[in-house]
Amino acid sequence: MVEETPVAASAPILSVKNLEISYGGQKALSGVNLEIVENEIFGIIGPANAGKTSFLKSINRMDMFTPGMQVSGDIVFAGHNVKRLKNVYALRSAIGVVFPLPVGLPMTIYDNVALAPRLRGVKSKVDIDIIVERCLARAALWDEVKDRLNSLGSLLSGGQQQRLTIARALSQEPILLMLDEFSIAVDPVTTMRIEDVLKELKQEMTIILVTNLVQQANRLADRTAFFLEGSCIEINDTQSLFSGGASDQRTIDYIEGRFG
Repeated sequence: MVEETPVAASAPILSVKNLEISYGGQKALSGVNLEIVENEIFGIIGPANAGKTSFLKSINRMDMFTPGMQVSGDIVFAGHNVKRLKNVYALRSAIGVVFPLPVGLPMTIYDNVALAPRLRGVKSKVDIDIIVERCLARAALWDEVKDRLNSLGSLLSGGQQQRLTIARALSQEPILLMLDEFSIAVDPVTTMRIEDVLKELKQEMTIILVTNLVQQANRLADRTAFFLEGSCIEINDTQSLFSGGASDQRTIDYIEGRFG
């Protein structure tokens, strides 16, 4: 958890009100209001430059490390206002992030996954070994790498590196997992394997899935938001959204491939 104060079971895990994001004075996102509840996969679809990645960055305070990025509005995560948290490390350790392209640290496969537990004070090698095996298995990677844990993560294939990124995120023991276009450089077979992993992880954590693949959102998300030109156009139950329930013609056009 981010802080010791418990969160009521009925409270959303993430609540965003009047969110505005800009870079050097140029708006990237404005007027966003949404809530995400525990143990749901919340999909975000939309074209490039719609503000999807900026939204993710605002949740774990990446604005603190992004020159020119400014964030206003309320972001309440796990019952706490993100902008008022003094311990940003605690916030970011509670949120796992998977980037569009595999971003591995220049470490072995083992050390990539062992880093987070070491940082939170796990000292026993036996305990770390258990964490590494569990996280790699949950990312559907253990069987492929168990005999070469001391090899560099950068030597893995693209799909394996992406699953290593997921294992590394899971080793943080997050309560929220955010994925930004995880399948952009991954083959279809590996993409389906990762999708199966996400369906299982939903039982243990909340997931935000940013994707340009509308059918991927349809397969995975419980609810889906459509972002366009820095605005959240609409949010709806995914099944409804993809079966004629969209209320905005722009959403319909995007889902049906007529956008632009």
